Formats: sequence, structure tokens, C-alpha cells
Amino acid sequence: MTKFTDLNLNAKVLKAVVEAGYESPTPIQAGAIPPALEGRDVLGIAQTGTGKTASFTLPMLSLLARGRARARMPRSLVLCPTRELAAQVAENFDTYSKHLKLTKALLIGGVSFKEQDKLIDKGVDVLIATPGRLLDHFERGKLILSDVKVMVVDEADRMLDMGFIPDIERIFGLTPFTRQTLFFSATMAPEIERITNTFLSNPERIEVARQATTSENITQGVVMFKASRKDREATEKRKLLRLLIDAEGEKCTNAIIFCNRKMDVDIVAKSLKKYGYDAAPIHGDLDQSQRTKTLEGFRNGELRFLVASDVAARGLDVPSVSHVFNFDVPSHAEDYVHRIGRTGRAGRDGKAIMICVPRDEKNLEDVERLVQKPIPRLENPLGNAKPDAETAEAPAKKDDKPKRTRSRSRKSDTPPAEKAAETAVETQPKAEPKQDAKPEPVEQPAAAEKTEAAPAPDEQKSSRGGRDDKKSRGGRGRNDKRSGNDNRVVGLGDHTPDFIGLSFRERI
Repeated sequence: MTKFTDLNLNAKVLKAVVEAGYESPTPIQAGAIPPALEGRDVLGIAQTGTGKTASFTLPMLSLLARGRARARMPRSLVLCPTRELAAQVAENFDTYSKHLKLTKALLIGGVSFKEQDKLIDKGVDVLIATPGRLLDHFERGKLILSDVKVMVVDEADRMLDMGFIPDIERIFGLTPFTRQTLFFSATMAPEIERITNTFLSNPERIEVARQATTSENITQGVVMFKASRKDREATEKRKLLRLLIDAEGEKCTNAIIFCNRKMDVDIVAKSLKKYGYDAAPIHGDLDQSQRTKTLEGFRNGELRFLVASDVAARGLDVPSVSHVFNFDVPSHAEDYVHRIGRTGRAGRDGKAIMICVPRDEKNLEDVERLVQKPIPRLENPLGNAKPDAETAEAPAKKDDKPKRTRSRSRKSDTPPAEKAAETAVETQPKAEPKQDAKPEPVEQPAAAEKTEAAPAPDEQKSSRGGRDDKKSRGGRGRNDKRSGNDNRVVGLGDHTPDFIGLSFRERI
């Protein structure tokens, strides 16, 4: 069996490894370290939790043991997709380089530029960064990458998912062509393969497990869940999660609960706290200080449940996670492998339980197709998810009220006989007033003389501004004032043709 002493590591690095309690390398470490020490490019493909971080950390430190960095010109570069993974890699460097006089800098978001600039100005041997913050420093003229001798890309498939591939290609172009590249990924998507063919030179390919496989010491299961009502799905799903946690009992010493959306992370964490579970959220929208504090509490055992988005699914090394609960089926099947890889690490047993609602069944099929085996179905503790009596009655009463309101507005409470009579009356045509039917001036010329002496009542209303005419005839007074026709014909509406008025005036 291969041991670290057989890998030709630097003596001071080897001493740190032994002090950390490691004797035998994992398969990916045993395969990647020798060619990396020879200066060859390495393409490492292994499932999460197999020790990929030490696969590039140990040979890098051995190669950098000699020499010294210059200001703003790092000698090595490690790219990570998330702040948490970058911080974890930095911790590994601290562990294995404690007997070496090497400097490092961590460039991640959520931290002041000023502090990071101070470290870069002094010169660093190892620069660990996320792609976005690295390019920010470069564009501000604070960083020169022309002296990078070793470049590492960790969790490359996660870089692809997060949209960092254009940034990675740009960073590759900023580093020397003669650099050594160590490229690690859990899965090998076509886009990742294109990058390796472009930027790696005759790499040594180490694949210690079939792509997208899950560890054999992780017990998996899925609960098929259908809510009693659509509007109760979220509440009942959270209740199901609590029942699953309770069913595990003391076996569940700690757990990571994964949600697809940041909003659900906050809601689930708040719900667990409400029911007495020690839980805290972690996702990309939180402050970096809060994320670091929460993660440290989980690692130290002060926090039992970590409710997380996929920001915590990749590369985080918490060796003693007993359970992983997938509150949602991941949208990307590869994320399932990384999520459940948080448990069952370093040879320990683990358990992964997932909740699947009807709309997620297609995603479940994608996951099973990727891992090439069916995930065992577990019994639903909620049964048929029948709501409690109080829960069922309350919404029913709520819904009745608007129905009665609608019935009042649309239907009358009048008895059918009276209603029929009212309908008959309404359908009868209304007789027009006699004065509207026949104009007075035509049949009685004498009335005209009377009109010249004293205006008729209708004309008096019109002379007062036509307010009454507007109400009764739809504003006829205003139209007559515009046309200048004071001798209106009663009963013919607002649109009386002018020639009718003219004929009447000639007769008068």
C-alpha cells in the first residue's frame, strides 16, 4: 500500500502531513502527486470528498519551497468557485506549510480591497482567489500574473455552472504559456473538456471513480410527497422534514439541509428554529462575516443543522456530517452528487434523504439516470398528508364568505313571482312625453307670438346655462350654444339636423 513517504514530497511538507495524522494517500492523491512533482499538467477527475485539495496543495508546496515571490507577482495561483471553498483551501495551505516560509493571500468578495492590496504588495507565493475578485484586482493594476509558475483550477464543473468559464479563459490568457496547470473536477462536461484540450499540454489524466458516481458508504433514499392542498404544500413539506429528522433520532448528530432557492433557505431555517431545532442559514446573499461565523459554528459542533443553498455544496470539508437532507430535488443532476458528498467522507458512513414533490419527478429521473441506479423510495411519515380538522375547516369558512358575497351581487333575493312581474314591467316600452312627440310651434302659430313676448320655460332653462337640459338630455344646451340655434325642436335629441330648425324658423 502506498504511503506519503513514497511520494517524494519535500521533507518539511511530509512532516506537516504526518503531524496532521495522515499516513496513506487517497487514490486521487496517489495518482496526481507524482506527475505534479515532475512538472506535468494534471487532469484529475474524482467524486467529491476524495481528497482533491491535498492532491494539488502538497506538490505545489514542494515545488515552491525554493525561491521567493516579488511584489504584486504571485508564484502560484489557485482558482475556486466560492468564497467558502477558497477559504478552505487557504486553511489547507496553512496546515501543510507551517514548516515552510511561504506567504499566501486570499482574494474573495466581501472583504476589504485595502487589506488584500497590502498582502499583494508584499509579494505572495500562493494566491488563492475567486475569479471575479482576481480580475477586479488585475483591472485596478494591483496584480501581475506573468510570474505564475503553477496554476490550479479547483471544482471546474462548478465554475461552469456558475458562469465563470469566460473568466477562467481570460485568466488563462493572462498567465505564462509555460505554466504548469493542475485541473480538478468531479464531473467532465463537454465544455470542461474543451477547456482542458485548449489550455492543458499533454496532461496526465487521473480518474479514480466513474464520473458522477456517489460513494458506496452513503445510504440514499427519497420520499415521494404530495400535499393535501396546493396552498398547503410548503407548510406540510416543512412538517415532513421535521418528521424525517425526528425519525433518525440520535443517529442524526448534525446535518446539512439543501434548498434550491435562497428564499427557501431562510424560510426553512426560521421554521426549524421556531420548532426548537438548532439551525442557521447560509447562502450567497449573506455577509461574508456571517457566512464564516455560521460555517465555523457548524464545523465546531456548536450548530446542529446548516440550511444551505448550493454555495455550500461544493468542496466544503466538514468530516463528521452524519446526514444530508435535500429539501428540494436539485435542478441540475450533478448537484445531487455534490450535495450528498458532504456526508460519508473519509470512509465514514452517511445518509442522504430527499423530498420529491410531483413537479420535481422529472428532475428525480435525471438524477437516477446520472448515477445509473434507482434511489430507494422511503415511507412517507405524513401518510396521505390529510390536513388536521382545524386546518381543513378554517379555509372552508374563509372561502364561503366570498361566495355568499358574489351571490348577493349577481342574484336577487326577490321571490320568483315578484321577479317575473318586475321583469315584465321593465320590458314594456316607455311612452315618450307628448311635448316631445309633436313640436308646438308647427301646429299652433299663435304660440310663436307668445314666445317673442316671453320665452318659453324650455328657453328660460337654456338661457340659464342649460344645466337642466344637460341632465335630462345629455348636455344638449352646450351643443346648441355652439351652433347658435336658439329655436330648438323638442324631442329630437342632441343631433337635430340644422335644416329642420331652419324650416321651422321660416314658418314662424
